Amino acid sequence: MRIADRGGPAIAVIDEFPFLAKASPALPSIIQRALDPAAQHTNTPVRLLLCGSALSFMGGLLAGNAPLRGRAGLELVVPTLDFRLAAEFWEITDPRTALLTHAIVGGTPAYRREFTQGDAPAGPHDFDAWVTRAVLNPARPLFREARYLLAEEPELHDTALYHSVLAAIAVGNAARGGIADYLGRKSTDLAHPLSVLQDVGVITHEADAFRRNRSAYRIAEPLIAFYHAVMRPAWGDLERPGRAPAVWRRAQSTFRSKVVGPRFEQVCREWARWHASPATHGGQVTRVASGTVNDPAAKTSHEVDVAVHGETDSGRGTLLAIGEAKWNDVMGKGHLERLQHIRALLTTRGTATDVTRLQCYSGTGFTDELRHLAENDPAIQLIDPVRLYHGD
Repeated sequence: MRIADRGGPAIAVIDEFPFLAKASPALPSIIQRALDPAAQHTNTPVRLLLCGSALSFMGGLLAGNAPLRGRAGLELVVPTLDFRLAAEFWEITDPRTALLTHAIVGGTPAYRREFTQGDAPAGPHDFDAWVTRAVLNPARPLFREARYLLAEEPELHDTALYHSVLAAIAVGNAARGGIADYLGRKSTDLAHPLSVLQDVGVITHEADAFRRNRSAYRIAEPLIAFYHAVMRPAWGDLERPGRAPAVWRRAQSTFRSKVVGPRFEQVCREWARWHASPATHGGQVTRVASGTVNDPAAKTSHEVDVAVHGETDSGRGTLLAIGEAKWNDVMGKGHLERLQHIRALLTTRGTATDVTRLQCYSGTGFTDELRHLAENDPAIQLIDPVRLYHGD
C-alpha cells in the first residue's frame, strides 16, 4: 500500500513482511540499497513501514550484521492489550466473566472481531455457551488459531517438538527438569527449543522472587495454554460437530486448575506491578514475581503467588508485600495464617519485615472473619475481581 503525503515523502507500508522475505530472502538487501543515502538523491523520497507479527524475525532485521542494521528511524513493538484494556475492548462489564474470557483469548484484538465474528459472552450465564460456539466450534477461525500461531514463526522448524514443550508447560511443569521428564528427554536437549520459544514471545522465563538459582517457564499467550490444556487432548472429538458441549463439561476441572488458576495468578501480579497504588503496598514497586520459600523446620516449601519488591519512602529496598491467589476458593483466616507464617520465615532471613503486607487475591470472595480482620489491620489487603479491574 502506498500513500502520498503532501509536501513530504511518499509512505509505503508492507504488511506481513516475514512472509515476503521468506519467499525472497534477498528482499532486505534490496530495500537496504534503495534506502541508501546516495540512492535517495536520485529516487523519490520515501518513508517505508515494514510490519510483521513474527517477533524474532522482525527484531532480527535490525540486529548484528543484518542488511537493515542502522537504517531504521523507529522500532515499535505493539504489545497485546492488558487484562483491563481487553475487558473494555470486548465490552465485558462483569469482572469474573472478563477474567475467564481473558484466560482463553488474552489481549489479541483480532480475536474480538475477525476470529469470533464479534461474538462475546453476554455475561456469566452465557460464558459456557460462548466457549462452545465461538472457541470450540470447528467452523470458527479461532478453533485452529493456536496451531497456526507457531507456523507463523520462521524460526520454529520442528513444530511437533515445540508443541510438546508447550504441552508440558501447560500441564504445570515450570522448570526445565520437569519439562524434560514429561517429554522423556535430557534437560540439556531443551535449551535450544526453550530459548527459541522465549525469543518469539510464546513463553516467558521468570526468575524466582527469593531464590536466584530457580526460575519458571510460563506460556505467554493464553490461547496456546488453553489449546494444550483443554483442546489438544480432545482434538478428535472437537473436530466432529456437536461434540463441543460434552468436551467442555468434562474439561471444567482442567480449565480451572491449568488455565484459569495460572492466568489469575499472572493477572494478580500484573495488577500489583502496574495498577496498584503505592499506598496499597506501602512503597514504590520495583519488581513483582512469584517465588518459593523453604521451611526447614517443617521439611517443606511454600509457594508465594505474588511477591512485591520495592522501595520505602527512604529509598531502601525491601519486600513490600506477599500474596496468595485463589480463583475458585473463598479465602479465610487459614489463608492469612499461611501468609503470616511465610512472612515470619522471610523475616528470620532478613528478607521481610513485620510491616511486609499480606495480600489475599480471590476470584470468589472472602469469609466474614477475614473481612473483619482486614478492616482492623491496614497491613491485610483483600483483592477481588472488582478491585483488579477497577481499583488500585
